Amino acid sequence: MRKAFCQALISHAERRDFVFLTGDLGFQALEPLRDALGSRFINAGVAEQNMVSVAAGLARQDLRPWVYSIAPFIYARPFEQIRNDVCLHGLPVVFVGNGGGYGYGVMGSTHHALEDYGILLSLAGLQVHIPAFDADLPTVIDRLFTTQSPAYLRLGLSEAPQDWSPPPYAAWRKLVAGNAGTIVAVGPLAGSYWQPCADLPDRCRPNLWCLSELPLGELPDELLHDVRGSDPLCIVEEHVAQGGVGPMLTTALVMRGCPPRRLVHRPALGYPSGRYGSQKFHRRECRLDAESLLEDLIGSAGTR
Repeated sequence: MRKAFCQALISHAERRDFVFLTGDLGFQALEPLRDALGSRFINAGVAEQNMVSVAAGLARQDLRPWVYSIAPFIYARPFEQIRNDVCLHGLPVVFVGNGGGYGYGVMGSTHHALEDYGILLSLAGLQVHIPAFDADLPTVIDRLFTTQSPAYLRLGLSEAPQDWSPPPYAAWRKLVAGNAGTIVAVGPLAGSYWQPCADLPDRCRPNLWCLSELPLGELPDELLHDVRGSDPLCIVEEHVAQGGVGPMLTTALVMRGCPPRRLVHRPALGYPSGRYGSQKFHRRECRLDAESLLEDLIGSAGTR
């Protein structure tokens, strides 16, 4: 998504209040944005805490700072500064974490972001955006330039099937209609399930929903209808269970009088084998890949 992200930001380069800060990352990806912004593109070096505090100061001067790094370096290392300098003052700083979940693969746990949105949503007023497709970026970025709150943008790999066009960006999107359960997938994971779900025969095809914004707002009526008629509801996210969408959505459904008949929550499990590999390797270990997920859902449907 970095290329689409860069191009979408370039369309805002004429804004004199737009300032972009990077923690010495983005090489061979963000050079066009650097050239468009000139002195408003700041390489803050490997000093993330300072970078966030600088961004807070810029926001206090009515500028619109965007702060970029690999995902764990943008929320874990400078957490105190995000909390104290940005969120406690409600400043409109956008934090951009590249490579959400297991995105950085073999680089290991220090480069994985498995608890990012759960941690950040504990802070006052912060919004989270998890686009699923490259085509989502222009709309998401337009919205983030108008927000008056802190925000976190989690970038991953666009996994839409080749030559398939996703529906227009929204917090909730239904990608597949079916008759065998409902899957709610967070961000790019939804793209990895889209074609495998669509290719299933009608009798075992699940509804597939993509969720891209947190905290949860109003739940779509169609989603509530699908949950009421589904067994099971499967919530899938490349994030640990604690602080994840699984407990959030389950609580929201219960509060709305729409508890799922049966719940399957598939979060990131960390490192079951104790080994590191590609993002696909880690997804398989956690049974987050499409083949494992659908195998389990179809098998469980057959035993009811």
